[in-house]
Amino acid sequence: MRILHVYKDYYPVVGGMENHIRLLARGAVARGLEPIVLVTSRTRRTEITDIDGVKVIKAGRLATLASTPISPALFSWIWRLEADITHLHFPYPWGEMAHLLSGRRGKTVITYHSDIVRQKSLLKLYKPFIQRILAKADSIIATSPNYVRTSPQLSQVAQKCTVIPLGIDMGPFLKAQSEEVERLRQQYGPPLLLFVGLLRYYKGLEYLIEAMKEIDARLVVVGSGPMAEEWQSLATQLGLADKVFFEGRVHDERLPAYYQACDLFVLPASHRSEAFGVVQVEAMACGNPVVSTELGTGTSYVNLDGETGLVVPPRDPEALAQAIKRLLSDNQLRAEMGERARGRAKLEFSHEIMIDRVVNLYQSLLRGD
Repeated sequence: MRILHVYKDYYPVVGGMENHIRLLARGAVARGLEPIVLVTSRTRRTEITDIDGVKVIKAGRLATLASTPISPALFSWIWRLEADITHLHFPYPWGEMAHLLSGRRGKTVITYHSDIVRQKSLLKLYKPFIQRILAKADSIIATSPNYVRTSPQLSQVAQKCTVIPLGIDMGPFLKAQSEEVERLRQQYGPPLLLFVGLLRYYKGLEYLIEAMKEIDARLVVVGSGPMAEEWQSLATQLGLADKVFFEGRVHDERLPAYYQACDLFVLPASHRSEAFGVVQVEAMACGNPVVSTELGTGTSYVNLDGETGLVVPPRDPEALAQAIKRLLSDNQLRAEMGERARGRAKLEFSHEIMIDRVVNLYQSLLRGD
């Protein structure tokens, strides 16, 4: 079975969708399938490489508009490549238009990662194409039932949707990192809160920084991005330089120790662009309860309010502060939620379970079930 994945970027580019496609492609190879990944190059030159046994075609990029790589070469490749299933990763308008115009035969699967949230002008122009590509799809993978219900696009094609949550490689997060954990605990001192993620507007970190005025704890921020300087300045302006620490990007090998060192993980996302929150799964695998926000997306599907953590309204520093203080003040509740969080992560969000579900969907489509 040949599977063609189409998106804009792939490993070694770092990002949630890029990591997800890599897991699917590597998992397909391990199961005897033949995946091909078609993305865009960072230059005008097309590159064809083999990464982890996966054929990766990086089509030459002409320009980038509204975070969308423009690649005439990608159109050419999508017309030429043969596959039993074309797996699109939405949103990437250029790739989806290329697929529509190619008239490709075979089955079409779309993983609908997120609505187009911020680029309103792009959405207005692209909406007719979204409806066409969703209509063409033989199956649409949604990452949570929440997103099917609340997405203006998915709710109209709910009968085509199969919920397959995102998964991670649990191994590094389940393995104890005792020495590094102890070093981090001594460096910052308990109680310790943790945020991990790209520092972009929809992460809502400013609301957590604001909440820290009321919380007797330290916050470690792991990640880099366009909002880093502004949020660092905010922490300084609020007199929180001795409570909020910006670590920048941390290498994947060291990241599990940060989760294991913290008492509580917080994802204060403020907008629907945070469609799932894989970092919550990483934290839960380490036995951390989570405080997150209700966006109508997968964030409150991953973190179940009152079971694996607490869910509060978005853009509300006071609600964040109250939830965090409640968990920090109750060691037993925090431990119980942490154990339930670990159990849920293992049961629902393992990458092996995710890959099996996706491959079963492929096989079902080819059988005509």
